[in-house]
Amino acid sequence: MQLYLGPLLRYTGSTQATVWVETDAACTVEVLGRRARTFQVAGHHYALVVLADLEPGSVTSYTVSLDGEPVWPPADGRPPSVIRTREHERQARLAFGSCRVGAPQHPPYTLAPGDHPEGYGVDALWAFSRRLQAGREPWPDCLLLLGDQVYADEVSPATREFLRARRDVSQPPEDEVADFEEYTRLYRESWSDPDIRWLLATVPSTMIFDDHDVHDDWNISEAWVREARELPWWEERILGAFTAYYVYQHLGNLAPPELAEERLFHDVLAVDDASELLRRFARTADRETTASRFAFHRDFGRTRLVVIDSRAARVLADGRRDMVDAEEWDWIVEHVRGAYDHLIVASTLPVFMAEAIHYLEAFDEAVAAGAWGRLAVRPAEKLRRALDLEHWPAFQRSFVTLVELLREVAAGTGGEPPASITLIGGDVHTAYVAEVDLGPRQVSRVYQVVCSPFRNPLAPREQRVIRLMRTRVMGLLMRGLARAAGVRRSDVRWRFLTEPTFDNSIALLQLDERAASVVIRRSEPEGDDGPPLTTLHEQQLAP
Repeated sequence: MQLYLGPLLRYTGSTQATVWVETDAACTVEVLGRRARTFQVAGHHYALVVLADLEPGSVTSYTVSLDGEPVWPPADGRPPSVIRTREHERQARLAFGSCRVGAPQHPPYTLAPGDHPEGYGVDALWAFSRRLQAGREPWPDCLLLLGDQVYADEVSPATREFLRARRDVSQPPEDEVADFEEYTRLYRESWSDPDIRWLLATVPSTMIFDDHDVHDDWNISEAWVREARELPWWEERILGAFTAYYVYQHLGNLAPPELAEERLFHDVLAVDDASELLRRFARTADRETTASRFAFHRDFGRTRLVVIDSRAARVLADGRRDMVDAEEWDWIVEHVRGAYDHLIVASTLPVFMAEAIHYLEAFDEAVAAGAWGRLAVRPAEKLRRALDLEHWPAFQRSFVTLVELLREVAAGTGGEPPASITLIGGDVHTAYVAEVDLGPRQVSRVYQVVCSPFRNPLAPREQRVIRLMRTRVMGLLMRGLARAAGVRRSDVRWRFLTEPTFDNSIALLQLDERAASVVIRRSEPEGDDGPPLTTLHEQQLAP
């Protein structure tokens, strides 16, 4: 009996925690005296152990046993796995980032892309783990993984060999992931490195999916969805994607009280094999946005984190485009309001981008909807996909609605405004900090902080394009183009406090009562004293 994956420490509060594992057979999993029987999905076995009655403000080493036999931690010289409970402090330290290719942590994969065709550079998440183990980092309260935890359409050489041994990769989807079984391989590869495994076993984590967890440009438009559903291999891909996401990512996002109310999870526990149950759920989740809600929230003292599902909850049919459906929007409105020191709104996709990119996305949306006539619709759709024009500015109605909600919260409508509102995101393989001006009623300081990638840097040509789009000339040009398509100029202003960077990086938010700051650091090749993390951006967010 052994662990295939995990343990992953997912939720940690003041007296409760959850630990997720994948095992090689059906068994009873035990952590700190609490037991959970595994559930089965297509021959794979999982458990989520809910711990209760922990001591607030404590640090507790833990082990994992399967049918009474200890299997974790390994005797590899790493520090023990511990659960650090909170005690309602008004301080928190949150690490975040996105976009991580699961290639091995050795050359040639750790070389820079310019030095080797298979080089991805040094994994910033891996470097962060090594520094934590060495006691060179203050302990984070949570790790926020903001999308593209796995790349279903960009697999490693090892996974490619697995696919070739399993099926004919000369046929679509070729060397991309095809079904649930192949997704399990992706997660195992991404989370099995000993240093990553130790990090996930010791630091609580939240996760939300983005396009590459499923497919590049997933849900970018109604036309894209129609075309995808006509592909003979798409059904198994999307069912496998949602099933894997539910098991590997979503369940651990739920706090124990929410988990207790998760009917589907109880149904999964009640059957011998939950494959068909989860396939039915996946099919419904893909076809009906209101059938499931993947958005969630966590509180760290008087800091509220709201994580938006900006990918699966999109409304694209019947000529309407919204980043999230009405049900999720009502949930967002409810959860961003309250008495907090700080509000953090996490979306895999940035809300505030370079002005030229903002208006290019808004222009393209308008033209694709017919603003320049039927003949321009198809070219606009092609441009949308070619340039990945799918962020909040490409959903103008949702962008305006979100801005209005931020204005209300920042003005203290209905209560005390938080000291800071920080929108965090990833996806764009760029890191930057921008300050947002919502108008004269604004009391809270508002920022957009983007940190991407953990590990998957842009090519130099793509970096040059992004720098060009940051110029004033391109901003004026794209604003004029958008105006010609009927797009109104935005009534919110934002300015970049830093130049964009494109390194493998990780961000850390430091929250201390009404004070807040952020630092974004890049990973570099390991030296004599371990892998360095060098500061790229540092900004005081409040007061």
